[in-house]
Amino acid sequence: MQAAACAQEVAPASSGAASWLPDAQDARKALPNNSTPPSRREPATMLAPLPSADVGTIRRVTIADGAKVVALTFDMCELDTVTTGCDMEILGFLRTERIPATLFMGGKWMRTHARRVMQIMGEPQFEIANHAWSHGNFALLSPAGLRAQVLWTQAQYELLREQVQSEARAQGRPEPAIAPVPTLFRLPYGRCNDQALQALANLGMQVVQWDVVAESGADNTRPEHARHEAHLVASQVRPGSILLLHANLVPKGSAQLLRDTVAELRAKGYSFVTASTLLGMGKPQHTMNGYFTSPGDNKALDGQFGIDGTGRRTPFNGN
Repeated sequence: MQAAACAQEVAPASSGAASWLPDAQDARKALPNNSTPPSRREPATMLAPLPSADVGTIRRVTIADGAKVVALTFDMCELDTVTTGCDMEILGFLRTERIPATLFMGGKWMRTHARRVMQIMGEPQFEIANHAWSHGNFALLSPAGLRAQVLWTQAQYELLREQVQSEARAQGRPEPAIAPVPTLFRLPYGRCNDQALQALANLGMQVVQWDVVAESGADNTRPEHARHEAHLVASQVRPGSILLLHANLVPKGSAQLLRDTVAELRAKGYSFVTASTLLGMGKPQHTMNGYFTSPGDNKALDGQFGIDGTGRRTPFNGN
């Protein structure tokens, strides 16, 4: 696959009357929390297990011809105990600028923001990936809990996909081309162990992490700070980098940081592709670990966010 063809930035779909501007329901905690399981607990489509060579996490891709391509990825998630937002400022910017992106969505978050997810499904430039049901920590979950965190999300995606297709048929429109289920997965908190990585491979999920953490945790709503952070982010990027950002309105000012980072990278000659496209453009770099910037830098999170990362005081076992 030629790099020039892969790096094409995608035109937004012409159909779909839904607004891409933020509204009140997109805000954090604006929608009620629902901690019940999805109405379907296993997807109709189950992925084939991955070969042993693909077990582990992917942090970046060595591009075959050194082309300046990167993947922008966004986590969109929430715990069992709370709802988060949907950053339409980010999504609207990406759509207007015709920038492909991969959106790692939690299954519970998908259900909370179902109307936005269905809107996103109609846009070919956006790739939806799996970020677990309620952000469970994959170094702590039981085997049953791990399986449910993955499969509940796949099933929730299917339910929304079916609704999009049903509405298109009812309105006499062509059904949009939407992937049957996500094939990429991202570890909540970046945490895992060997058993979790093997279990994910058995479920057919390629684990895609990142090599560049774009958000530092600071308030990027201040323009001068966002510009400074964007410059630092761009200095870390190499051909084949995977950038981590969030689009759930938890970090502050991510939209401004994104705009400035995109400007910096374009000035350096970079183009943007989805994570799946990036994986096909070279050799994915695997490791049997998950972390932010160095191994072990996220272990302290094991003692936070409830008993197993979901915010719960009792274990998540998929019941």
